[in-house]
Amino acid sequence: MTVALAGLVVADPPEAWTAAGFAVDADGTCRVGTVAVRLVGRERGTGVVGWALSGVDDGLREVDGIPTTVAAAAPEEPGEHPNGVTLLDHVVLLSPDLARTITALAAVGLEPRRERDGSLGGAPMRQVFYRLGEVILEVVGAPDVANEGPSSLWGLTHVVADVDAAAAALGEAGGHPKDAVQPGRRITTLRHRDLGMSVRTALITPHVRR
Repeated sequence: MTVALAGLVVADPPEAWTAAGFAVDADGTCRVGTVAVRLVGRERGTGVVGWALSGVDDGLREVDGIPTTVAAAAPEEPGEHPNGVTLLDHVVLLSPDLARTITALAAVGLEPRRERDGSLGGAPMRQVFYRLGEVILEVVGAPDVANEGPSSLWGLTHVVADVDAAAAALGEAGGHPKDAVQPGRRITTLRHRDLGMSVRTALITPHVRR
């Protein structure tokens, strides 16, 4: 069975995501494509504090320090969001030890699709990309560095049909849309703290078919 991202646990109050234009169910679940985002409030901390994967062993409890639950393979029914979001494009995972993280992901059945080297603040940085069902997992870390501590889920980018309209509807909190790294796409980074969100969040237009 293919490994897929089925859910995320986010330590945000539901009203913060509602303010950002997401539809949230009465139980605090925000359904983005096939991913169920459970909004559990600040009592659990901040940011993305766990994920749910399908297609993995039933006994799995963590992946490189990230709290993990096993989910059924059946996809969630997508929500309809006022901001126009249709699915989750990619999740960014920050790794303190890239080789260790790659090994941990391989242990649950994931293999890299591609890699890209660059720099951040003048220091070497590597991006390693995986596919988790309809979602891309972007692992970011410094090559040849092995620090201690767990990996963390750092940020989310959602697909939206009209990024300019979505940003305009949020006012200053909607950020400033610009051309994305991927040709033909546009992206905006939300001022998430202004909306009461603790997760770094971006909106991007759909993939361009070549």
